[in-house]
Amino acid sequence: MIYNKTGKWGLKLPAVSLGLWHNFGSEDSFDNARKVLVHAFSKGITHFDLANNYGPVYGSAEETLGKVLKGDLYGHRDELVISTKAGYDMWPGPYGDGGSRKYLISSLDQSLRRMGIDYVDIFYHHRPDPETPIEESMMALDQIVRSGKALYVGISNYHPAEAYEAMRILKELGTPCLIHQAKYSMFERWIETEGLLDTLQEFGVGLIAFSPLAQGLLTDRYLNGIPEGSRVTHSKFLTAESVAETINTVKQLNSLASDLGMSLSEMALRWILRDKRVTSVLVGASSCEQLDKNMKIADGKQLPADILTKIESILAGK
Repeated sequence: MIYNKTGKWGLKLPAVSLGLWHNFGSEDSFDNARKVLVHAFSKGITHFDLANNYGPVYGSAEETLGKVLKGDLYGHRDELVISTKAGYDMWPGPYGDGGSRKYLISSLDQSLRRMGIDYVDIFYHHRPDPETPIEESMMALDQIVRSGKALYVGISNYHPAEAYEAMRILKELGTPCLIHQAKYSMFERWIETEGLLDTLQEFGVGLIAFSPLAQGLLTDRYLNGIPEGSRVTHSKFLTAESVAETINTVKQLNSLASDLGMSLSEMALRWILRDKRVTSVLVGASSCEQLDKNMKIADGKQLPADILTKIESILAGK
């Protein structure tokens, strides 16, 4: 495994991190989730990424990790980087969503209890809250670090102007922002076009990319149509229309990957790590076999410049 510095800071993250958004909730097989988590750690994935409402049901992904920490991974806490977040809907009433100090601190307290740990390594504000001043959210993050409940703080889904303000405030408070988690893939490039990467570089903040395979579009899953029971049938983030709109591009990218002797997903993940400002890429996994396929990028090998040019040409429809 290759480990990269997070921006200018001392914390190193694996090039491949494991996200627990899907496949680790109470409605999934605990035995399978346990196997994937232990297998990931054995392969050098030291970073597990969660949020308060990952499941389903809400909170259950954190509970799953907590059980594994008490079992197979007992005694390995100091070899792990555990992150969680708060910012989206979590519990009923006016205090279970958003960015208030009340919500963020209460949510982290609940997360720590579910995982059975004293602190998380990284705590994120999951999204900007239009009803809460950024100052309040960042002051809450500062308090969380000073209380010892998190070692570092980060932000997620913040666009450049919001990110700049959040990072400026945190710097003034003396608890610098460590990392930004943003959606990034060949089909989702706003962090480039809107200048977020440049803003993060200015503050020395790292970036970790989520949804790097565009909800499965950048794999071979939809090359021959939409399989029965696929995510398209129940996801609000992926639709039959989005599959139809991109399938020709996906087929061209898949052909290029085949010529290189790799899968489309491997090429798509290596493409993200071409930019040194990206610290890590978050992958999901429903099995150890799927995780191993994505782990191929952990060798740190870069795509050649001519291949990057061909990819850009395909994405531009040329």
